Amino acid sequence: MIISDLFILDNLSKLVATFISFFILIILIYSFGYIKERKFSYYFWFLITGILSIGVVFTRNVWIVISLWGFLGFTLFQLINLSDDASSTAKKTFIIVGGSDGLMLLGFILYAYLTSSLSFNLYVDKQPLIINNGLALLSFIFIALGCFAKAGAIPLHTWIPDVAKDTTVPVVAYLPASLDKLLGIYLLARIVKDTFILDNWAKIFLLIIGSSTVIFAVMMALIQHNIKRLLGYHAVSQVGYMILGITSATSLGLASGLFHMVNHAIYKSCLFLCAGNVEKQSGSSELEDLGGIGKFMPLTFLFTLIASFSISGIPPFNGFVSKWMIYQSLLDLFNNTTFITLKVTISLSLVMALVGSGLTLASFLKLISSVFLGKPKKIVKEVGFSLYFPPFILSLLCIIFGLFAYSTILKFIEKGVGEIYFSGLWRPLLSTGLIVSGIILGLILFFFSARSIRYSSSYIGGEVLEDEVKSEDFYNTIKDLSLLKKIYNSAENKYFDIYDQGKRLIFLLGRFLSFLHNGVLPTYLVWCLIGMLGLLYLFFR
Repeated sequence: MIISDLFILDNLSKLVATFISFFILIILIYSFGYIKERKFSYYFWFLITGILSIGVVFTRNVWIVISLWGFLGFTLFQLINLSDDASSTAKKTFIIVGGSDGLMLLGFILYAYLTSSLSFNLYVDKQPLIINNGLALLSFIFIALGCFAKAGAIPLHTWIPDVAKDTTVPVVAYLPASLDKLLGIYLLARIVKDTFILDNWAKIFLLIIGSSTVIFAVMMALIQHNIKRLLGYHAVSQVGYMILGITSATSLGLASGLFHMVNHAIYKSCLFLCAGNVEKQSGSSELEDLGGIGKFMPLTFLFTLIASFSISGIPPFNGFVSKWMIYQSLLDLFNNTTFITLKVTISLSLVMALVGSGLTLASFLKLISSVFLGKPKKIVKEVGFSLYFPPFILSLLCIIFGLFAYSTILKFIEKGVGEIYFSGLWRPLLSTGLIVSGIILGLILFFFSARSIRYSSSYIGGEVLEDEVKSEDFYNTIKDLSLLKKIYNSAENKYFDIYDQGKRLIFLLGRFLSFLHNGVLPTYLVWCLIGMLGLLYLFFR
């Protein structure tokens, strides 16, 4: 329903606004038990961010969208800057997000030029722009880049792992993990659904960005030794799945991307809050300092385990259902196109998405074993109610949206994107019953055969291990593979960081200009002469 030229209130905007409100409430409850310093500044910017986020969802005028989007970049900067030693990270975030806002505005200006519209109103009331020329494609790419920076997709993702490590946990769970994902993917879904009609090259662009985000970010997550930084890279990787789902622009594709957006906000916020509990009680978020905490913090362990299963796409949790829908949307797109380049890109993207899901499981096995299993290194205790209640609610939703996805959230998403048709078969209750039955049968066999269990020293491939193998070190062997070693070294040297490379380019340009302006009069006279000759050439040619 369109309220006016400025605002819109439809099923899709109401759905996203509902979850924004939910995360405002759930992170607020957690903050009451976690935030001890700078309370006024934190809660002020916290609430302002929530209000502006809801404003973006209910706004259909580009000028208001861009204004609110820019203010959200400023509130993000303020919230990050509340943490000690996070000023450089806050500056980096502000520059990346702010720069992408400029590209988004340029994209909307191109859109207005191509549609001969000065109203700058999006959604529903005008014919979508068909991407059939270079300017239309450029307009879409510029707007999409603004969405990518907010959500955290490659190449505008590098602020998220830094923020995850350097700032306080409630801020990370509130913005990069939940609200920023909801806003970035919501706007991307909106422009794909109502603003543009994608051609094959626009779809190829989205597929490349989505699949690259999945695989490159999860490869970086595998080698991390800090819990929050590991989770930060996974907050990037999962965005790739959302983009892959939205690419098809069908009801199923849009629903799968939006459903995964909601699921990610749920389980990733849960994981960050659990990581905050571990850090608060143990005093560290480094894997090498932790171990055996599951014995002392069983609730946090349980909630982390459920969220880890969800993000890894293990049935019957919610992450599996949305990933399964994304795979189906890619297969439908493959079957409905004859453009060979698009078919090849879809095939490669599907393979990368499946591999990424397996690597996600591997990295969370590392996290679980390093933090909660093994010999205890510290004696800690479980957190209080306000700190374990939010992860409890979030982990419960991981189960509910996995078992009852069709009868709960997908019904509301379907009202916003159109009727969803599935080509595959998935019966969550039946599969859950089979999984539970298998676990019960395994436990029965274990207890009845307990007397025959043989205990021996740890070994690999028949060779007895003299030293304990740490799970956080085991994955370092990946870095030594000849194929990946150079890539990892380049990543560690920030060669893939658009902010650092931009900074290096600016400093190089500054040194060049300093060389030109060296204060020597003959040098200036030479440049003046060259300039005059250039002007004369342009004038008389």
